[in-house]
Amino acid sequence: MDVIAFEEKAAAATVPDAVRIAPVDQVAVALRELAAGERLKVAGLDIIVREGIGRGHKIALHPIASGDLVHRYGWPIGTATRPIAAGNHVHSHNLATNLKAEEPYGFAPASPVALPSTPGRWQFDGYLRDDGSVGTRNEIWIIPTVGCVARTAERIARQAADRHAGRIDDVVAFPHPLGCSQLGDDLDGTARLLAALACNPNAGGVLLIGLGCEENQLAALIERIPVERRARVRSVGAQMSADEYQDATDSIDALVALASQDRREPVDIGALRLGLKCGGSDGLSGLTANPLIGQIADVVTGAGGQAILTEIPEIFGAERLLMQRATNRAVFDALVGLVNRFKRYFIDHGEPISENPSPGNVAGGITTLEEKSLGAVQKGGHAALTDVLAYGERVRRPGLALLEAPGNDAVSTTALAAAGATMTLFSTGRGTPLGSPVPTLKLATNHDLAQRKPGWIDFDAAMVLDVGLDAATDALMAHICAIASGGRARNEVNGERDIAIWKRGVTL
Repeated sequence: MDVIAFEEKAAAATVPDAVRIAPVDQVAVALRELAAGERLKVAGLDIIVREGIGRGHKIALHPIASGDLVHRYGWPIGTATRPIAAGNHVHSHNLATNLKAEEPYGFAPASPVALPSTPGRWQFDGYLRDDGSVGTRNEIWIIPTVGCVARTAERIARQAADRHAGRIDDVVAFPHPLGCSQLGDDLDGTARLLAALACNPNAGGVLLIGLGCEENQLAALIERIPVERRARVRSVGAQMSADEYQDATDSIDALVALASQDRREPVDIGALRLGLKCGGSDGLSGLTANPLIGQIADVVTGAGGQAILTEIPEIFGAERLLMQRATNRAVFDALVGLVNRFKRYFIDHGEPISENPSPGNVAGGITTLEEKSLGAVQKGGHAALTDVLAYGERVRRPGLALLEAPGNDAVSTTALAAAGATMTLFSTGRGTPLGSPVPTLKLATNHDLAQRKPGWIDFDAAMVLDVGLDAATDALMAHICAIASGGRARNEVNGERDIAIWKRGVTL
């Protein structure tokens, strides 16, 4: 699927009223509000709009019989539940999902796609770490083992940030409510996530703060961190300390003394670890921001870098596109296992696997999960799928990795940072101020959002419709390099630096 090659390619001169993506599609997507009675020319067809249709919503280009498969992006997005006339609105009232539970899949790899090669064209100034990774920030991160000392961590971070202003990029605490009253796999997931977060290249130093009586014991957490990383890690146990604030102050001072010696150095864009995320999607997400992010992922992975795709429930219905790109049978089998395991997770909790589109998604024009997924997977571009990561695992090899995590914005952006992302590109059609531990660039899918929420939005991806994909890619790449070199993303300016941990077990 190459959704960028849609028939009405946007040119700088004119933007069409509606666009059909692939020749087999029976629907087009409105790029503006359409009024009943309007006449449109779409894909060489003369269409009379039969009812008001919102921007990002679908209009039928041909008569569709009840029971027919309806295509968008060249793939089925559902089945018509009643006859639909040309010019009618196609949405939840006349289109239903076809998604099923666990499915058998066959390994049928597609020919690899040649990725762009741009040696030396895109660079940023980053921090080289001892393990070969490169950070876009040089910060001290304070990570509590348990929610009981979360506010303690925040107070320590505020004081240290003022004390060391100008010596490093920042001192940031990441409070959370977990770490105690957890058992088994649930506790293990929390510990793996926090230990992986402590290894992110954007942290020039890490202070772990424990209470002492929690299940997520401080000593065990440190054992999960690679030995070579521990030179940049300090710890304080509050119950055992005579003065946890003084001990934390001394530890941070020592970490700052190390981190303040680090200097930015020019590196190729292949040194970037890029998280890929969407939230508050609308009907234009699959036309503007997500394909644009896919282009950036191709540039980064084409240069030998790493891109991380997650939100597993938001690939249901499009998983075969990723399976075709698996580099070997082991990666394919891991992907099949992850998808079916996640479907079973829904079923075991008595939930249908198709109930992912949120009220905001539906209002923005997305009807079924298949439609949402086909738009969402475009963030992964065309790179080969080289790895499948469990929740709390870190990136291991160049290329595109798929990371186990749900679609929840806070949980998935945290998982991306723990996996090693040093910047995350986040497409949104509805808007959100949410951030993550790393620079989290918000890409608006439409001009209206970018204009209404300049305090949230880092880049107006709707420019794809005005100037074309290539020019938009160049503009976004320049912005990414500036942010990676020390420019501040909107989430950083606004202090939106939060984490959320995926809790899956009982609470004692």
